[in-house]
Amino acid sequence: MTSRATPPPRAPRTPAVLFDLDGTLVDSEPHYYEAGRLTLERYGATGFTWERHLRFLGIGTRETLEILRHEHGIDAPVDELVAVKNRHYLELVRTSARAFPGMREFAERLRAAGHPVAVASGSSRAAIDAVLEATGLGPLLTVRVSAEEVGRGKPEPDVFLEAARRLGVAPADCVVVEDAAPGVEAARRAGMRCIAVPYAPEGGVPGGVPDGEAPGGGAPGGGDGPGGGAPFASAGLLFAGGQREFDAEAAYAWAASGN
Repeated sequence: MTSRATPPPRAPRTPAVLFDLDGTLVDSEPHYYEAGRLTLERYGATGFTWERHLRFLGIGTRETLEILRHEHGIDAPVDELVAVKNRHYLELVRTSARAFPGMREFAERLRAAGHPVAVASGSSRAAIDAVLEATGLGPLLTVRVSAEEVGRGKPEPDVFLEAARRLGVAPADCVVVEDAAPGVEAARRAGMRCIAVPYAPEGGVPGGVPDGEAPGGGAPGGGDGPGGGAPFASAGLLFAGGQREFDAEAAYAWAASGN
């Protein structure tokens, strides 16, 4: 009679966590708005509002400027616009970048527990590096992928798939943390679980949009309540109130559970 050994139980997987940067880890959207406004003004395009800026949340810098260049009839090549905007942005963030406290706690908890972590962002690599160093998050998040390094930006999954590749982790074993609908969709297309923390401006914003209000007068995420509605429907865990509601302990428990 042939005996058949029972295979040892499979070791539990340690999920990797991939962070979006702007509006997720750090409150950098006001800086991006100001950098974009100054860039457009340099080329004669005035009247760029905070409300207009919010419509590009989650879209990479290059893709945003390609759209704005076309809309405003700017002749300068998009590479030049990207370089100008990055210069303005870096000047701002080096002196006033701020990490969200709950996100810092979450990243620290993940690293302490041995979870692979990375940043996967639509920003330039120079901007990613500058923000992480200015906020003190650099030592926690050494694996960084910019949309400049992949073929397509969000909502395509390329930046998340590249981050997973660099970490040596299968996409199914990754959790994405995002604040905007294009990033949530990119996570879905990558076959990754997602924690959504919809961006809502804190303490008032440039251009007079009330605190917590999304473009067009709706709530963040485009639904009936804060962060509600279809744009975040594929997220496995949604903190509908944004950073005010985010709970690092709850986020860690969900991410580590593998559910």
